[in-house]
Amino acid sequence: MRSDKRFVKLLGLMLFVLQSNVYATVFKIATVSPDGTAWMQAMRAGTDEVQQKTAGRVVFKFYPGGVMGNDDSVLRKIRIGQLQGGAVTASALLDIAPDISIYELPYLFSSLQQVDYVRSRLDSRLMAGLEDKGFVGFGLAEGGFTYMMSDRPLDSVEDVRKQKVWIPDGSKVGEAVFSSADISPVLLPLSDVLVGLQTGLINTIITSPIAAIALQWHTRVTHVVDEPLTYFTALMVLDKDKFDRLKQEDQQIVREIMTRVFRTIDAQNRKDNIEAREVLIKQGLVFTPLSTKAKQQWHAIGAQATRELEQQNKYSKDIYDDMIQLLDEARQSVH
Repeated sequence: MRSDKRFVKLLGLMLFVLQSNVYATVFKIATVSPDGTAWMQAMRAGTDEVQQKTAGRVVFKFYPGGVMGNDDSVLRKIRIGQLQGGAVTASALLDIAPDISIYELPYLFSSLQQVDYVRSRLDSRLMAGLEDKGFVGFGLAEGGFTYMMSDRPLDSVEDVRKQKVWIPDGSKVGEAVFSSADISPVLLPLSDVLVGLQTGLINTIITSPIAAIALQWHTRVTHVVDEPLTYFTALMVLDKDKFDRLKQEDQQIVREIMTRVFRTIDAQNRKDNIEAREVLIKQGLVFTPLSTKAKQQWHAIGAQATRELEQQNKYSKDIYDDMIQLLDEARQSVH
């Protein structure tokens, strides 16, 4: 009798697993983020919770570490249905949904307080606009400010023209800035940057403190231009057509859980970047502000690059105008 009950219980469990596998909607998600990072751990924990709360009806499978290629490759694979989502930088979506990357315009923000003021009033509109372009997102995760780092002190545009400067392959913002400065950068994938620094192929990079440490690039540079060049974000996007096929209750579960996850990632990345900057200073990297003349030079170049990016990417006029108004308000009330 007792063995019969165990058999029935086991049979029920097997049927549940089989039904879950048969009726589950699987989202294959790719990212260049290495497995084991805090970012990946948080996303996996969130998607595990989704699977549990939807009784196995919604399942996520991750492909980390760039095994599906860079962000552009991931987005192409989403379009052809090989993937159903990706964790990518906002700038990767420039051709699809320009507004989502509008925070990355050069020399836009000069402090995190300004960032917070603008984002608290504009993020929700950017995410809604993303859905109009065919992707569902759950919030922006701060990547932080990027800085110019080199193996020697840099200040003027002329100083940088003499260097071998790396920017990520496909970085339209980076290309616009350096094109405006009459600088020809070296384009390399992330995986080749450390070797490039070690061999002298490049000696100057644009990156955030946390990325410099995580990728070991900080071991090959000694000086940092202490002027935020861009502010970048990342996000997880899902194909909207696939997402819309979920039951309404499952859609709500995914939105609630993953939005909470990305708020956590956003806050943690802020903390990690602040700590990473302190680590770089303790390890001897010299942070030097731009001279007044150089700052004027670089900001003029940034303004020219912004005009080019506006023309190329056609940011929504109301979004752009509202962002500039919010930024003016932020500059008056915060520093």
